[in-house]
Amino acid sequence: MNSTLVTFPGGLTSGRSTIVEAVPAGERHGLVVSETPFHPLDHTWPDQPADRGTIGGLPVVDCLTGARSETGEIFLGPDIPARRGAEGWDWLVVHVTETPLPVGTEVALDVDAAFRAALCAGHTGCHLAALALNAALADRWRKEARPDSLGHPDFDQAAITSSRITPHGSVDVYRLGKSLRKKGFSAEDLDPGKLARQVNDQLAAWVAADAPVRVEVPGPALTARRTWHCSLPEGEASIPCGGTHVSRTGELAGLVVELSLDDATLTMRTGRAG
Repeated sequence: MNSTLVTFPGGLTSGRSTIVEAVPAGERHGLVVSETPFHPLDHTWPDQPADRGTIGGLPVVDCLTGARSETGEIFLGPDIPARRGAEGWDWLVVHVTETPLPVGTEVALDVDAAFRAALCAGHTGCHLAALALNAALADRWRKEARPDSLGHPDFDQAAITSSRITPHGSVDVYRLGKSLRKKGFSAEDLDPGKLARQVNDQLAAWVAADAPVRVEVPGPALTARRTWHCSLPEGEASIPCGGTHVSRTGELAGLVVELSLDDATLTMRTGRAG
């Protein structure tokens, strides 16, 4: 198989499939099926945590991206020496369990729907917050910068160093260093409190708009290049994304950000008010 087929982009949290392979996962067991609803941790940009749930009634203690090289060697997670989708590799969703199951067994796969829903909210909120931050910082650019899908200079992509999705939230870290200044961005006298108020005003408007959200899925393979879309009042927003999302912005009632600035590092924490 070149890639595990995945159904999580369509919002599915359950399914049935056949175990086609068992791979080493340290002292645990890595089970590969032909089709799965489980979202694995991405090894290239590990922002959204892996789904929780069961396979064949066994707890899935981790869910990782796996890759098999042309020589047949299998790598898991951060040990994969290639970018997702690289030619010459098989790309697998590996369900890690404490107990093995026989290859050829047909199993039920059930994702923890409540945990998935919380991560969907966190991931959609993360994208909206990034777009709102771009808009709030637009007047700080002194040179032409690559725009985001709404036409604002894409500060998020230019400065981000890490992003982590949490249930109903996210933490994004941006570096305001020399390289960003060379690109034309000025962080002089940046007030995190004032900036957060601007971002939150925009988020409140987008949540109130109850804009539809969808994930464009070009194919069923794990390696398909999926894109997040949101039909905001200002226009169609889009961001390349392999994660899971809510269906409308109205589901994110109470979404707010907090911003802090420390030694040229801007941190944005997104979550629910209160």
